[in-house]
Amino acid sequence: MDFEQTIMELLVHSGSARSSALMALQRARAGDFVGAQEMMDESRAATREAHGIQTTLIGMDEGCGKLQINLITVHAQDHLMNAMVIQDLAGDMIELYRRLPEESAMQDQEESLA
Repeated sequence: MDFEQTIMELLVHSGSARSSALMALQRARAGDFVGAQEMMDESRAATREAHGIQTTLIGMDEGCGKLQINLITVHAQDHLMNAMVIQDLAGDMIELYRRLPEESAMQDQEESLA
C-alpha cells in the first residue's frame, strides 16, 4: 500500500463528506428537505469511506509509532474530524429548518437567490 496515496484518499473522502454536509444545509435552508437528506446520505457514505481508511492506518500503526506522522497526515485527520463535526451540526440545523414555518423557509430561499 502506498502510504501517501492512502492519506490523499483520506483527504478526498473527508473533503467530500464536509462539502456534502454543507450542501445539505443549503438545501434545507431553501426548504428542499429531500435534497438535504440525499446530501447527508452522501456525506455519511464519504465519512464511512474515510473512517475505513483511518481504521486501516490505525491498525497498521498498532499504537507503536510504526507509521510516519507528518503534516499531511495530521491535515488528513483534521479534515475527517471537521467533516464529522459539521455532519453532526448539519443534522441538528436541518431539523431546525424543518421546524420553521413554511413561509420563513420561502423567505430564506428568496434571499439566497437574490
